[in-house]
Amino acid sequence: MTQPFPFSAIVEQQAMKQAMVLTAIDPGIGGVLVFGDRGTGKSTVVRALAALLPEISVVEGCPVNSAKPADVPAWVTPLPGHMITKPTPVVDLPLGATEDRVVGALDIERALTRGEKAFEPGLLARANRGYLYIDEVNLLEDHIVDLLLDVAQSGENVVEREGLSIRHAARFVLVGSGNPEEGELRPQLLDRFGLSVEVRSPRDIDTRVEVMRRRDAYENNNAAFMAKWVPQDMALRAKILTARAHLPTLKTPGTVLHDCAALCIALGSDGLRGELTLLRAARAQAAYEGAKTVTRKHLKSIAASALSHRLRRDPLDEAGSGTRVARMVDEVLP
Repeated sequence: MTQPFPFSAIVEQQAMKQAMVLTAIDPGIGGVLVFGDRGTGKSTVVRALAALLPEISVVEGCPVNSAKPADVPAWVTPLPGHMITKPTPVVDLPLGATEDRVVGALDIERALTRGEKAFEPGLLARANRGYLYIDEVNLLEDHIVDLLLDVAQSGENVVEREGLSIRHAARFVLVGSGNPEEGELRPQLLDRFGLSVEVRSPRDIDTRVEVMRRRDAYENNNAAFMAKWVPQDMALRAKILTARAHLPTLKTPGTVLHDCAALCIALGSDGLRGELTLLRAARAQAAYEGAKTVTRKHLKSIAASALSHRLRRDPLDEAGSGTRVARMVDEVLP
């Protein structure tokens, strides 16, 4: 089976699916952090969404998926300039990856002896214009976290060795998953994720049976299963593309900006990234619904995902961060 499990066939996990769809509509939202139980479909959702998105147009042979010949980095061997299409890339960043594997490596000997900038692109190059997926992101080594923070800030990967400097675009949707019981995520990286969701294993028998039924059909009667669900994925693809086109035309009233600021102040979130992310996510949600104007309803629908990971710890409040956000939404945005 070469086709990933269909996105539309994933049972429940609505918050996780909503967050992924919104980043497909507006990648500038900043990625998704998924914390929760193992075996709840976290990696399945990422690959399923990337598979239903339209293929991207790239310069043939370009290792960084350049959208046009003028964007091909200078260090790349001259290419014929033909344009091809390829699936939206999804690149896994394993926990044990070395720095050279992540950012790429320079061939110093070749550079010194031949005067050529020989560069072996890394995972960040492959992920450009796609998704970079990190399982157990909370266990990632600190120096790799620092690299990701730099690239997330600039959208560019810079490799410097022995006086040589290589640059290339590295813009991707960062998706991280993990189990909070195994360790906490560094605050600097946590803040870089636009949205966060918590997933739990279903507790009712009917839902778990449906998960087994669909997975069994996918593995043992694949043709019929895909024939049923692929049309629904294609309908979702069309809806995402329509939302992308509609996004620039949305109207955002001043009252919505006021609501964003009031909610973040009430929650005590640091900085302004919370407001900005909440607004972008609400705009993407409004575009997905085909609305002409962003409203308070759109803010409320995405507030928990946009703000729950930005809250300061309150030792006097035993409620989870999502519950705290929901409670404050009810108070500030009735």
